[in-house]
Amino acid sequence: MSEKSIIIRDNLSQKYQDVYTDEALAALDVLSPFNAEIKKLMDIRMKRREERSRKMKRIDFLDPSTNIPGTSIGVEDARNGKFEGASIPEDLQRQWVQGTGPGAKPNAPLESSIRNVAYALLSGADGWMFDGEDALGQTSTMSLDNQQNLKLAIHRAPVFLKVAEQVASQMNLWSKEFFGEEKINDYKSQLDFTTIIFRARGLHLDDRHLRLKDGTSFAASIADLALYVTNNYQALREKGSSIVLYLPKIQTAEEAALWNRMISHLEAHLGLEEGAVKVYVLVEQLEATYQLMEIRAALGRHFVGYNTGRWDYINSVSDAMAWDPVFINPNIESIGMTYGYMRNYEDRVRRAVNTPDQDGNFALWQGGMEPNIPVGSEEGVSNSMKKAVAGAEREQREGASGKWVAHWKMVHIIRPVWEEKGEANQLGRKFSPLTYTPADAEGLILLEKAPRTIRGARNLLSVGLQYGNAFGQGMQAAALKPADFFGDEHVLYLMEDMATGEIRLSILWEWLHKEAEITEDDPETGLVKGTAFSRNIFRKLLEEEYDKLLNARDKDVYNSSKDTTLPIARKIVEVYVNEDIKIPWFIDLLNINLNNSDLKMAEERIQLYVKRLKEKGERVTENLDFTV
Repeated sequence: MSEKSIIIRDNLSQKYQDVYTDEALAALDVLSPFNAEIKKLMDIRMKRREERSRKMKRIDFLDPSTNIPGTSIGVEDARNGKFEGASIPEDLQRQWVQGTGPGAKPNAPLESSIRNVAYALLSGADGWMFDGEDALGQTSTMSLDNQQNLKLAIHRAPVFLKVAEQVASQMNLWSKEFFGEEKINDYKSQLDFTTIIFRARGLHLDDRHLRLKDGTSFAASIADLALYVTNNYQALREKGSSIVLYLPKIQTAEEAALWNRMISHLEAHLGLEEGAVKVYVLVEQLEATYQLMEIRAALGRHFVGYNTGRWDYINSVSDAMAWDPVFINPNIESIGMTYGYMRNYEDRVRRAVNTPDQDGNFALWQGGMEPNIPVGSEEGVSNSMKKAVAGAEREQREGASGKWVAHWKMVHIIRPVWEEKGEANQLGRKFSPLTYTPADAEGLILLEKAPRTIRGARNLLSVGLQYGNAFGQGMQAAALKPADFFGDEHVLYLMEDMATGEIRLSILWEWLHKEAEITEDDPETGLVKGTAFSRNIFRKLLEEEYDKLLNARDKDVYNSSKDTTLPIARKIVEVYVNEDIKIPWFIDLLNINLNNSDLKMAEERIQLYVKRLKEKGERVTENLDFTV
């Protein structure tokens, strides 16, 4: 492919020759026509969202008499399993614990950055989702560092093996102290234990380093798919490993069908049989839960399972119901997987994967994320680990074949829950068939009584501010907790990623614009039960929580960020929560300010975004620092 087709920013084609190989560039060229299709579907998304808000219209199931858009498969056939699916490859049959995290660090030399991959592959996890999306910082060239590190690890480059040997020794020191024994006997053989899975960025994001020759921004999903699969498929196959992706943020079966066409097109280009690439789908969007069987059918031979993420899903429910003045979420701590609409969402997923396709194949259900990390006081760690194990036991009982963890230290704490059962998976476990009634639709937006407090608002605001700051520093996954608990080792830091930051601001937006009533007296502020959450309350809490971060130790809030990225994070939070029109993605405002520490420029970019959204109903998703 020549630069006449796709333009690569600056000198990155030279700096990352091992990522932008001739084969990878050819794959990008082959897939580039899909860029227009992605843009069209994202425009349809925004129009559908605007129409629902304007008409105060709820999401509903598809008409069973129609075809899935973008396919020749009937909706009714998809629901009845009359489609060609996939059998589960051997290395995905047992996925008791999947870890998740990025394969690169911000502003780190190679031997430090690639340690992330070594920790993951030596963790003892059955699979590791190397994140190119919510947990991977996008400052500078991190998306390319992630691709480069994964390629070096998959191809067992000497630099990776050297780092892995060092990391194995350090992990054994910790495990000997925590568990009383070393967990890694032979680091080289241990590296082959974990199935490598890659999460591509969603259809809604643009790549920061590529544009079409006419200057059009280029879909990040195409970039991630082409680079990861092309650079690694041969090495993975030689090891007997599957080529596996996690697909995020899918809202409809039509979008799934587009992913299917892109993957099939790439397989044909590379000379792979259709279905060689396997995909899990993260069910992170409310609308997707109304189309689970249709999404399975649209992905056909590629689909192997669903994952029930928590945070993105809560955000999508909040966003889909932003127009409804009576739909108001409680404190975020109350919205677990057994809460109202979350319970019904999980139930539909497990029923969908246990519906057979026309060949009798079932699909996997991978449970949600465990964000706890065993770092803190002995009492704090003990209590949190009990909660973590109890959560895993609940999901195992409900039918999940495994669970996610956010840190390698959690793998051997959670894995025994499934190990003790001794079953590789729960494929085909019997549940009642999916139904598509008005009651089912209502259940997916079911609210239950739970607290809505000023303490809860402080937690939302503090972590939302910190997350925006961490994002600007290059950490899209960061260990955070509310500022009031800094220094309290009994309250553990939780791994927060883009999704957790997003939902915190969504809930604050709900409370402010729907005048949510506080359910408990608050002695600190003097606000009483029944007080409506107002702009004045939000302004006061924002000032107080921001001041706590300015006065925090460098350990909790980098001193270098306090006059650079932290003020920008505050401005973004302030605009997002105060704007009458709900901004569809928190990440949009963060992305347009990557690598920027000038508050005045940030304010101009935020204003540009809001103006475009209000006047044209469009998002600004491109890299504003890369023009043609």
